[in-house]
Amino acid sequence: MNAERRWMEYAIRLGHRALGTTAENPPVGCVIVKDDRVLGVGWTQPSGRPHAETEALAMAGAAARGATAYVTLEPCAHHGRTPPCAEALIEAGIARVVTAVEDPDPRTAGTGHAILKSAGVAVETGISAAEARLDLAGFLTRITKKRPYVTLKIGVSADRKIAAAPGERTQITGLETKSRVHLMRAQSDAILVGQRTFETDQPKLTCRLPGMEVRSPIPIVAVSSEGWQDLRAKLVSLAGQGMNRLLVEGGARLSRSFLDADLVDEIHIFQTQTIIGPQGVDAIFGMPIPDLEKRFRPSQPEALGTDTLTVYERR
Repeated sequence: MNAERRWMEYAIRLGHRALGTTAENPPVGCVIVKDDRVLGVGWTQPSGRPHAETEALAMAGAAARGATAYVTLEPCAHHGRTPPCAEALIEAGIARVVTAVEDPDPRTAGTGHAILKSAGVAVETGISAAEARLDLAGFLTRITKKRPYVTLKIGVSADRKIAAAPGERTQITGLETKSRVHLMRAQSDAILVGQRTFETDQPKLTCRLPGMEVRSPIPIVAVSSEGWQDLRAKLVSLAGQGMNRLLVEGGARLSRSFLDADLVDEIHIFQTQTIIGPQGVDAIFGMPIPDLEKRFRPSQPEALGTDTLTVYERR
């Protein structure tokens, strides 16, 4: 791995820490380097500010002059509650900026890079772009599609059932899966369940990992008489509230509705070895799970104790 990718992947790992905590802002990571030595690091802080670049520059101080900044997203160019990060990098004397992804927000889109170049700062972009987009997907989707990035989570038995019978609360997956799901909650802005699931399972919809309880997502229950017939319009409304990532935890009808409306970006299927039997509730309300592969690319299954996790990404 060359040095450029190595530093950018460090910046990506830093940005990953901010998932689910940045409100309407993107989870960005930044590393400031000179002579192959790290001078400052930063990531977007809770509620979206300070930005990653500001944090890294504060750590680097005067040593930032002449250094290179590796940033996962193009530095912002617009004045808001804080000055543009592009200007902050110039004022700090940064000589070179390497970014992974160009910001699609019309307030910045290419302008951040242009401001840097006009000040004599060398700019290079596209380094580790695919990797950086994984964590930026929520922000990028909200800006370009006007809706949150939607992850569908489903826990199924070996015979692909989600409950022993309609309306019956059924524990399917194990402790390792629970921990992973709580981490997914911590990295989401909001969590959605259907009314029937809420009434049957009475889920808390919180993150209960030790020390991460404050990162619980905003809980939402899809009540059929409150506008959830038009899912796309509802998601546009959530995006307008600054929500980048939505975790949908079912049940079967709601999962099927999101898939039928083509509003799912990623699916996490946690499968246990237990068999429920033909009387059980189908996972996606009549849609066979293998049919997902027409639109989604499955990962290699990951072992989680006695369960397995398969992630399906849009083709």
